[in-house]
Amino acid sequence: MSERDNSTPEPDKSSAPESVETRRRRLLYRSWYCGIKEMDLLMGSFAKTHLATMTPAQLDSYESLLGMNNDPMVFDWIMGRAEPPPGMNSDVLEMLRNFKFADIKL
Repeated sequence: MSERDNSTPEPDKSSAPESVETRRRRLLYRSWYCGIKEMDLLMGSFAKTHLATMTPAQLDSYESLLGMNNDPMVFDWIMGRAEPPPGMNSDVLEMLRNFKFADIKL
């Protein structure tokens, strides 16, 4: 008696590009779960306010910041306590520096 494989192969995700709306939803989710609570609140609130109007280039910059996986260092960049490396200093980082967290209703 032979065993039958009833599993369905997974679709090849590399062939279908991610839509901008799907990317924004993914980045919004990641923004609320960065690591340290202060960054979760800051990045999540920022994303909720700005992701919908960001250009693809700005989404790239924002995703690079999220991908740093070093919350204390990125937090220092945002607060102006440390200078980011040249490749990370972007208009999105400037938007984060000017973001008024207190004005947001969660």
